This record gives sequence, structure tokens and C-alpha cells, in this order.
Amino acid sequence: MNLYEHTIIARQDTSPSEIKQLTEKYSKIVEKNEGEIVKTENWGLLNLSYLIKKNKKGSYIHFKIKGKGNVIDELEKSEAIDKKLLRYLTVKVKEFDFNSNYFSKKEDTEKTENKRS
Repeated sequence: MNLYEHTIIARQDTSPSEIKQLTEKYSKIVEKNEGEIVKTENWGLLNLSYLIKKNKKGSYIHFKIKGKGNVIDELEKSEAIDKKLLRYLTVKVKEFDFNSNYFSKKEDTEKTENKRS
């Protein structure tokens, strides 16, 4: 089994209920193709580095997936025709990083670091 980190960016005007539907839709596609969703993270609405299809912001959803290559093929085939999505990216990894939380607020990170000291 291969390990993948997969991120999708939905349009900025996508409602929270639509975000949940997108998450469920793509989770089902992974499970249907004998893959496994290890973890799903909703990173929220973030600024884009540049305009994508006239959008300045996007809602990020991140999946950690365990499966074969055909899982990603099917996932990306479906995402390519989805009008609610701006971009998607899949990266093959050797192991999952469950410790880092890249999109937490700086205050939360400082509190965590102070507790360790």
C-alpha cells in the first residue's frame, strides 16, 4: 500500500455544508476503490498566493490516504470535472506526519511550546 497526502481547494463561496459534502464525496470514492482515509483535516478558508479563476481565497481540505495508485487516478478524474474545486494536489509520502499542525494560529502554537518548556 502506498501513502498519499491529498489536498483540495474549493471555491471561496462554498458553504460549510457543501464542504462537508465534498469531503464525504471524495472519501467514498477512495473507499470504493479499496483505499483508506487515515485522517481528514479541514484547514478552513485561506488566502491564495495568486488569483485562481477569479478567487482570492479558497477552502482547503486535506486527506491522508492509504491505497494503490488507481485510488488517486479515480479521485483526480472526479476532481478534474468538479466545478466547486479550484485545485487539487497529491503527494506520495513515505510516512504520515501526524505531529505537525501547519495551519494552527500562532497563539495556539506558542501556548503549546510554552507547555513543553
